Amino acid sequence: MDQLGSDMVVEPEFDEKQEVAIITNDSDDTMDDGDAEDEPRADEYDAFFKKHMPELPDQETEAEAHFTWEIRDWRTLTRREHGPVFECGGIPWRILFFPHGNNVDFASFYLEQGFEEKKVPEDWYACVQFMLVLWNPNDPSIYITHTATHRFTADEGDWGFTRFAELRRLFNGSWEDKGRPMVENNTANVTAYVRVLKDPTGVLWHNFINYDSKKETGMVGLKNQGATCYLNSLLQSLFFTNAFRQAVYQIPTDKEESRTDSAFALQRLFYLLQTSSSAVATTDLTHSFGWDSKQIFEQQDVQELSRVLMDKLDEKMKGTEAQGALERMFVGKMKTYISCINVAYESSRIEEFWDIQLNVSGNKNLDDSFKDYIQVETMDGDNKYHAEGHGLQDAKKGVIFESFPQVLHLQLKRFEYDIQRDAMMKVNDRYEFPEIWDASPYLSETADRSEPWIYHLHGVLVHSGDLNAGHYYAFLKPEKEGPFFKFDDDRVTRATNREALEENFGGDYTQVNGNMGQRNPYTRTWSSKRSMSAYMLVYIRESRLDDMLMPGKVIKAPQHLADRVAEEKAAFERRRKEREEAHLYMEVAVASEREFRAYQGFDIVPWKAETESNANPKVYRVLKATTVIDFMKTVAEDLKTEADLLRPWSMVNRQNGTTRPDVPISFFEMSMEVACQKYGTKAAMPMRLWVEQADQRDEDGKPVFGGDLIDTKSQPDKKPLMLFLKHFNAKTQSLMGVGNIYASPQDKVGDMAPQICKLLGWPPSTPFKLSEEIKQNMIEGMKPKMTLAQSEIQDGDIITVQKVLSEKEVSQITATGGYADAKEFYDYLLNRINVEFAPAFSDTTLPTFTLTLSKKMNYEQLSMKVGEHLKVEPTHLRFTTVSTGGKPKTQIKYSQQGTLGNILFPTPYSYGGTSLHRPDQLFYEVLDMSLKELETRKALNITWLPEGLTKEEQYQLMIPRNSTIADVLEALQKKAGISDEVTKRMRVFEAHNNKFYKSLSLDFQIMGIQNYYQLYAWAPPEDDSPKKMTAFHYDKEVSKVHGIPFQFSVKEGEVFSDTKQRLSELTKIKGKQFDKIKFALLSRATYSKPEPIDDDEILWDIVGNRDDIALGLDHANKSRSLWGKADSIFIR
Repeated sequence: MDQLGSDMVVEPEFDEKQEVAIITNDSDDTMDDGDAEDEPRADEYDAFFKKHMPELPDQETEAEAHFTWEIRDWRTLTRREHGPVFECGGIPWRILFFPHGNNVDFASFYLEQGFEEKKVPEDWYACVQFMLVLWNPNDPSIYITHTATHRFTADEGDWGFTRFAELRRLFNGSWEDKGRPMVENNTANVTAYVRVLKDPTGVLWHNFINYDSKKETGMVGLKNQGATCYLNSLLQSLFFTNAFRQAVYQIPTDKEESRTDSAFALQRLFYLLQTSSSAVATTDLTHSFGWDSKQIFEQQDVQELSRVLMDKLDEKMKGTEAQGALERMFVGKMKTYISCINVAYESSRIEEFWDIQLNVSGNKNLDDSFKDYIQVETMDGDNKYHAEGHGLQDAKKGVIFESFPQVLHLQLKRFEYDIQRDAMMKVNDRYEFPEIWDASPYLSETADRSEPWIYHLHGVLVHSGDLNAGHYYAFLKPEKEGPFFKFDDDRVTRATNREALEENFGGDYTQVNGNMGQRNPYTRTWSSKRSMSAYMLVYIRESRLDDMLMPGKVIKAPQHLADRVAEEKAAFERRRKEREEAHLYMEVAVASEREFRAYQGFDIVPWKAETESNANPKVYRVLKATTVIDFMKTVAEDLKTEADLLRPWSMVNRQNGTTRPDVPISFFEMSMEVACQKYGTKAAMPMRLWVEQADQRDEDGKPVFGGDLIDTKSQPDKKPLMLFLKHFNAKTQSLMGVGNIYASPQDKVGDMAPQICKLLGWPPSTPFKLSEEIKQNMIEGMKPKMTLAQSEIQDGDIITVQKVLSEKEVSQITATGGYADAKEFYDYLLNRINVEFAPAFSDTTLPTFTLTLSKKMNYEQLSMKVGEHLKVEPTHLRFTTVSTGGKPKTQIKYSQQGTLGNILFPTPYSYGGTSLHRPDQLFYEVLDMSLKELETRKALNITWLPEGLTKEEQYQLMIPRNSTIADVLEALQKKAGISDEVTKRMRVFEAHNNKFYKSLSLDFQIMGIQNYYQLYAWAPPEDDSPKKMTAFHYDKEVSKVHGIPFQFSVKEGEVFSDTKQRLSELTKIKGKQFDKIKFALLSRATYSKPEPIDDDEILWDIVGNRDDIALGLDHANKSRSLWGKADSIFIR
């Protein structure tokens, strides 16, 4: 009884996906005196039912009933009472009553299902509209009513009104001036009016808690990644076009190992939609598209996405059994024609289309849009058509369809540019579309009509909301004779035809009793306009329905796809099981002499290794209850030895930052969990162990470890020391682990010589010197005559040995950049860094490579190392730091002070400040000149216009900083290969935001050129006219500028028709393209309202001495996409 503690009237939070039950608090019994005679009394049940609880619009009644409970001795009743059980729609019902209020000072009444306790049928529910009426049996004109709607379930078996009526008022002597109380003599009647409604979709007033799409519909949805609902609706539409799904499955992807392949990712998604029991994620698909969070959290244009996806798949289908499948499904043909009226001449062109964009604004329905689409334009008067061989002729111009595809995608233009608002706006006008549609009226007379061009509606893709905030979902009809289903991201529900069609026509809500409409889920405002409307329709040709939907046929996915998904699921289950059982396991990192010998670096082994290496300790995942001896057996198998020949040492973190063995673990019967608690370091996870290995056994077969052979100088309380020996080989420039040596604390350092020589295979007389590796930056030499105790040597310490070199050997090693002393080599190890060098520009054949360098290198040493690798001049290299996003960040100057470490790891007081960039990568360039010389020059980006405004060539020139424009033209001539004759006429000008800024004289200093201005060079015809005028391009709106601005001369007495001819020659824009341009004059100061100019007007006279006038060229911006849309959709 979840609702018993709630207030009487609660409107739940708006749920964009589904309407929910709303309790309505009717007015009590107030009525105008003049209407009193027309009001039915509470005991006139049928009339009261009809008057106070009319049927809900759009809902069908399954059954209805009313029942009256006579309440006696109100004040003596218990806290909670049940009325008698009555039936409606084959379901038992009863009234639940709290005479003294349900924790409030109000009488509380509820309608409750009347099944016996714990005998509610499984999955039972009923959608009910009900009204509870409390009335005085002595005067039935005194009553109070409340109505509500609710989906009754086993979990929500009661619903009603906690604050039905205030107790104080019920017992008051006069109810609403009627002269008698509502509850008179402790008696009252309560009548329940119940109407059980039909629920064809199964989700009427559903709260969708624990809703299972697969169980209810047999289908699953797609998860929304953020703003990918538009993608989900398109994918579901394509998935249920079964012929499309089959064609996608036919693309060979069995050799595709990577999920970056979009065809494989789409196949995988479709297979999961077929087989999964829950909503499917689209992350792999969007990842294969190459999308990042920017694309995922931006809603894109569905038509554009559809076309890009089709192109990509069509390309992948070439050369396979699926080749041509998409064209056969989705491609139709239309004819664009101009037909002369008075002579027998027609110019026409047949074009293919994948979808059709239809105007919504100004059209009432689909047929109106098609009539608008094929509307014929008459070309006459000044707009006559120039027919080849016939001169100017009156003509008809239009479009007609030659054929429609089997699957017809219609894009409804719900978003249009509003001139008044200067913004894209959603068109919410009512626009109707039929379930069955005849396309034949829009076909040419020559079209093939051997089969009817009747189409059945298969899908309606809907947008709810407005341009700035909205949601996409789809209504689809997966089966030929089946119902529509609503696909709303991860939720799939059955839908009625009304929900799929009429509710998505747009327009106004039906106004009932002054209702203001409904609340827009995104703007949170009430509106009479529907916020949801169809923006894409999918129709399938009636004669091809079976071919496209393939009823009764199982669409089989490729076997390799099923196998791979099965492997992924198995791996997922393994990981899930591991997570569930993680508390039973622990990780143990084990190092032995095997790893020590393979390691070059600080400490014994790399306990926190970031790269794969043979020196890395092996990490075991073991049950916590495993005993130490059993674990040693596992380790022994890996080391190919016997378990009792191994002795584990616990590792500790010393204060100097090193990790060394501490004590051997001697209690082999304890569990690994206890051993970790007893010997492990809490901060170090996983547990770390060093495994010591015995080389021999004694006479009794017991293992003999190295320390057992050491005489502790008659000091039995002093145990032998286990030390680690490293060898620095100056000739090979390596510092590797050798093994363990054992000694007594009282032994002198020199006493270890025999062990060391034997271990390294040196002659006993070999001269060497020893040093102790205390920590990374502390390497100290050892004195041979001091004891180990005096040298403060303890278990686990590292001793480094190196041969004593002659002066000649030392000079040879240092001459090649090597290190002759172990301490120097340790310093190199401390400062070494692997740096990846990548070409700064992708359009190059230069390699990407990695070098091991020292942080102490200066800039010159860095460039020498890279130049040596690339076999180029070191002086001709330039380096750039790399941002964390992989983009070029800061160019490193030739005069750079400091070291490589300062460059890659900047501090607030060093190069680059605290700017974030990668510490392991640099971009590089191979320059045409030395970097030192380059830094005395300025990089100048200039656009050369060799053919008016119709062709652009981009160049970057490196010009000395004291150069002039004349020097720029000379450099451009060399780089672009321009003739001397053209160079003489070349001029340079600056532009900003597609508007002409100023012309630059030949002696203009280039340091005066702003970096954020565009620089253009062109060669206009020689002209001595003293008056010049600037021009720019715009697209309908003056604020929407585009293209390259320019300057032209104004000639005295020249009519504008001749000026236009000269402008055509100047810009090289000719023919129809030039004819489409509309010319107007604008004030440069404001660029306000354009003033059209006629062909017979003279520009010289209009302009006069004004220099604030510009010529505007109004024509379409060919490079634009949608207004306000920064990037186009792409699929990798």
